[in-house]
Amino acid sequence: MLSRRQLLASMGTATTLGFSSQLSNASNLSGLYMNQSILDLGELGLQPDIGSDVSVAFQNAVNLAASDNKILWLPAGKYLISSIDIPDQLVLRGVPGMTQLSYAGGGQFLRSSGAKMLDMSGLILDGNDLPLNENTRALLHIEEVSSFSVSGCTFVNSRERGIHIERSKGTIESCHIERANGRGAIFALDNQGLSICNNTIKNCANNGILVHRTFKGEDGTFVTGNRINNIRADNGGTGEWGNGINIFRAGSVIVSGNHVSDCALSAIRSNAGNNLQVSINQCLRSGETAIYSEFDFEGAIISNNLIDDAGDGISMANFMQGGRLGICSNNIVRNIADRVPYTEIDEVAGTGISVEADTVVSSNIVENAAGTAIAIGWGPFLRDIVASSNVIRGARIGIYVSVVESSGATIISNNLIANCKEGGIIGHRWRDRVTNDMLLSNSDLYPHLSVHGNRSG
Repeated sequence: MLSRRQLLASMGTATTLGFSSQLSNASNLSGLYMNQSILDLGELGLQPDIGSDVSVAFQNAVNLAASDNKILWLPAGKYLISSIDIPDQLVLRGVPGMTQLSYAGGGQFLRSSGAKMLDMSGLILDGNDLPLNENTRALLHIEEVSSFSVSGCTFVNSRERGIHIERSKGTIESCHIERANGRGAIFALDNQGLSICNNTIKNCANNGILVHRTFKGEDGTFVTGNRINNIRADNGGTGEWGNGINIFRAGSVIVSGNHVSDCALSAIRSNAGNNLQVSINQCLRSGETAIYSEFDFEGAIISNNLIDDAGDGISMANFMQGGRLGICSNNIVRNIADRVPYTEIDEVAGTGISVEADTVVSSNIVENAAGTAIAIGWGPFLRDIVASSNVIRGARIGIYVSVVESSGATIISNNLIANCKEGGIIGHRWRDRVTNDMLLSNSDLYPHLSVHGNRSG
């Protein structure tokens, strides 16, 4: 057993011998890998900044490092490479912000398929806006990898995506992705228990982070602490493109603590995602609905989010296609404009919060909605809604509620509604207003409604 004094002395000796001066530049060479030695690139003829393609030498280096259980550490500089197959058990390190892998074109860039383990950090991957082959979806393509960690890396100038992960398990953390000009920055398909956390994504086409499944099922991905800014919808459409975070058919996903701004459509959009939790997110300047849980979902909690400036605020909709069972609580939704970024369908916009089935809407603040602050149901698609203890200020209509035949039980109680130009609580048949203001009194004409305890501001 070494004493603390002996340990510090031994570390000082290593520094004197010149070992630590380079080791300190490798990212986090500690913990699990402290017993691994570092591969000497000089013996392999792999040097940066030589201005020519070094793919053969680079492939030899990664193969040797993995087979010899060594860390492949790349000194600062540019390495021009393409069509690299990442072997099993590779630990790849660069000097953060200084080691650049530059795509030479003509195939794939980096691809790992069928590995048990991959660990890489401290690298810049520059796609040079060159096309990838048809079987490669991103600068880094990970497929059927049992355990991977990608941290502290930068991905820029991709003709497709930054990172593609398929049927794998692992972590993408503290990475920067910019100018991914294909179909999104990070695409995760049919994985189990991914963590996508603390990344920065900006100036990308069509989507930021996508968590999808081929068939509806359990997924369990965490999408937490990411900063996502300026996501375009270059491919157009009415929802599939232009989202900061996009969930499709993936169950038990948690989306929390993200800062998402300036997306062409939604900040956070889930389609057919069961048991979804969306909480403590900042959603700013969304072109369409800021947070969306839509189509064939059962179980969604949307809580403690702040939404400022959107075409619509929060939508938990499409009971006609099975969308049901939710909680919408403790959100601040403000400055909701009557706008959509497309003309393909006749869309009703300007709504703060809209719900349809088996949902509680409580303790939200909705301020300055161009249309309706809270919309309950659409035509006959209304069942078992409680809307209570919400604060509504400044809307055209405070609460819209459907009174079409076959509408289900609805309780509207103890809400404070102020400065709504056309009324506090109004019954509608689709878009047509058919009741007087029910803010201070229930209407006996509609037995599915219980309206009581509400106050005007």
